[in-house]
Amino acid sequence: MVYENIKEETEQLFSTLTAIRHALHENPENGTREYKTDTIITDCLKQWDIPFRFIADTGILAQIEGTGKAPASGSPVIGIRADIDALPITEPKEHPCCSRNPGMMHACGHDAHTAILLGTACLLQRHRSEWSGTVKCFFQPAEETVGGAKRMVEAGCMNDPAVDYVTGLHVMPQFPTGDVELKYGRLNASSDEIIINVTGVGCHGAYPENGIDSIVIASNLILSLQTLVSRNISPLNSAVLSFGKIQGGQAGNIICDQVTLTGTLRTLDPKTRTKAHTMIQQQCTHIAAAYGGKAELTIHSGYDALINSNELVELAALNAAELLGEEHIHWKEFPSLGVEDFSFFQHDAKASVFYHLGCTAPAKAPGAPLHSPQFELDDNCLKTGVLLQYHLTQKLLNYRQSL
Repeated sequence: MVYENIKEETEQLFSTLTAIRHALHENPENGTREYKTDTIITDCLKQWDIPFRFIADTGILAQIEGTGKAPASGSPVIGIRADIDALPITEPKEHPCCSRNPGMMHACGHDAHTAILLGTACLLQRHRSEWSGTVKCFFQPAEETVGGAKRMVEAGCMNDPAVDYVTGLHVMPQFPTGDVELKYGRLNASSDEIIINVTGVGCHGAYPENGIDSIVIASNLILSLQTLVSRNISPLNSAVLSFGKIQGGQAGNIICDQVTLTGTLRTLDPKTRTKAHTMIQQQCTHIAAAYGGKAELTIHSGYDALINSNELVELAALNAAELLGEEHIHWKEFPSLGVEDFSFFQHDAKASVFYHLGCTAPAKAPGAPLHSPQFELDDNCLKTGVLLQYHLTQKLLNYRQSL
């Protein structure tokens, strides 16, 4: 009966959630500049009497306290995350509720994530007398740019009180509304920007013996570093090292003295990431030295790998089976080497789960991919998302007692 009550309330809330999602979609904003987005969010929180504060500039932390009877074992603290920023993509004008901000578009569904979390928060606040514990709602900025999750964590969103379990979801257009995708363990890769500055000695191309050719060094580095993945990492453990940018040289008849290589490294676990960093450094040092030059390596760490806690994946699967039916659950076979900064929330939690939500009208599935101007979202996925997140939160609020 509780499920039926929440389902009915979600249906009643649907028109409000749709209006919120459309307002967000019409006002897409870049990471760290989500000012109109923040206003839409905080107007809802004020209306529903949900306490909140700003954190990490344009991030918002809302906190709901259950007033029900606490069990003897104590009540856990749950974190729920939604990212709120958009992408620098021009949206086709024929799309409904089209972007009013030229050159910006919610092409990754963060407007839906935000509306789903607001709907979940509304129901949790409305029924707070029925549960005990604390639920923190993380409206996170800058997922697409500078990693707003890390900034929120550094600003203390996981503390006072400490978060026990954290959840999140992402819309996925290849699946129809009403379906979900789950995966045990490794879901998304870590990312590192790799910059290698190669230094040689310039001279005239007619007299190469007078110089040290940094282009030759850089070329050998690129070829050799391909063995990092093919020969130094198990074929059962995916990794990618790609160089997409080479800068160097002044003229076709001059031996180049300086070359810069810029690339990306993607790995699926911390040990592989550390090993890859070490091997890249070794090859830079020894290959450059073999040709008489130098290679300076700089690594700018990006997002960490997103690794689900298997026990919470089981709980999310049970939740989805109860609400949607097992036939609507898809199991992801392989992890993605794309990144997701939800990973930063995981570090300070006991366990976490992140899953994918179908968001394309069934007759149109699979839909256009994320980060595409053609991406369109079925508003009905908001109801599915709220139902899943509300009931998963309720299960997590009682999870500690079942251990």
